[in-house]
Amino acid sequence: MKIDAGKKAVKGVLILMLLVSPLLLSSCAKVGRDFSESKVSKIQIGKTTQKEIQKMFGPPWRVGIEDGSPTWTYGKYYYSVFGKTSTKDLVIRFNDAGVVTSYLFNTTEPEEK
Repeated sequence: MKIDAGKKAVKGVLILMLLVSPLLLSSCAKVGRDFSESKVSKIQIGKTTQKEIQKMFGPPWRVGIEDGSPTWTYGKYYYSVFGKTSTKDLVIRFNDAGVVTSYLFNTTEPEEK
């Protein structure tokens, strides 16, 4: 009887692996929200306000503080186990008056046309 129980356990594991394998092979994850990178060039340090940024890009995906200054992040991240990974992020820093002091844009995607 112990042999039958062992065979059933192995059979159960094999069935589970067959069911889970396709999910693992096609695994991907999407995080964040897409935004138009063509508008990044319109940001002017010392001039563009938080209100104008929100009008250009919508609400930020994340908000935070860096060195005491408000920071907004816009980002889209797509990760795939076996396929192409694609990331795009924009980090904007503001002064206390809500005006852009600096920004950083990075992408692994080809340039938008």
